[in-house]
Amino acid sequence: MTPARPSEPPQTVRVGDRDVRLTHLDRVLYPATGLTKAEAIDYVVRAAPALLPQLAERPVTRIRFPGGVGGETFFEKNTPRGAPSWLRRQQVPTSPGADDEDGEGTVLDLPFLDDVAGLVWATNAGALELHTPQWTVGPRGGVRNPDRLVVDLDPGAPAGLAECARVAHLVADRLRADGLTTVPVTSGSKGMQLYAPLPGRRTAVEVRQYARDLAHELAAAHPHLVVAVMRKEVRGGKVLLDWSQNHPAKTTITPYSLRGRERPTVAAPRWWDEIGPDLEQLSPADVLDRLEADGDPFADGA
Repeated sequence: MTPARPSEPPQTVRVGDRDVRLTHLDRVLYPATGLTKAEAIDYVVRAAPALLPQLAERPVTRIRFPGGVGGETFFEKNTPRGAPSWLRRQQVPTSPGADDEDGEGTVLDLPFLDDVAGLVWATNAGALELHTPQWTVGPRGGVRNPDRLVVDLDPGAPAGLAECARVAHLVADRLRADGLTTVPVTSGSKGMQLYAPLPGRRTAVEVRQYARDLAHELAAAHPHLVVAVMRKEVRGGKVLLDWSQNHPAKTTITPYSLRGRERPTVAAPRWWDEIGPDLEQLSPADVLDRLEADGDPFADGA
């Protein structure tokens, strides 16, 4: 039996003007490919020019995989004890702007990842997945109206990405009729998301209702391809338009975030001319190569 290789000792590195403590850099986070924590950190550092704008002013819910994707997994909303003093944190209601009483009176202490040091800190803690809401928080803690609409496309087996691609074009065409432009994102899991920037005047309740109406309209127009309700018995072979992601208490995977799947994938923004029957999820290496060669599909302000 080959003895286990001793783990590297903890080290403190300077990232920008921050000190970040790193541990177990040689730990394999994705056993299927051997990708290590050091390589995951390298990805977020190199992707930071595109990833940080997606995180800007949004509290970050993390899904942590401390021992890698085959081990323990847990959601973390609040800022953990031991977080560095320089990490921005803000007390925010659990469901800001909602029209119901979910969590009324409950306040969370939420972290923000504003810079490369924050990304490195989070990834070192095993936070592979970074999830964010559709609203932002100002520098003095004020919760703003949603600045983007998200439509989550979730295929029901045997439907897959090919069906999502067909539906994505239907959704984009419908949103275009209302003056909204979209950026498609392959989720790194089964489906896709479409993001449309909003002017910021609509409340969270209004945005959620708009997304619900849109989903039901498209489901009625394309009943053999689209569904707007989550009941499993009606989803087989169709694509669910999950409008509920616009509820102020909900978060979605952040574009350019890693995913905690068996093999390393990324929630990857795409160009519309890619959205067709041969669409596939992308790896971290794919995404970095694309950023270097083609730039960021969100760069035009979506």
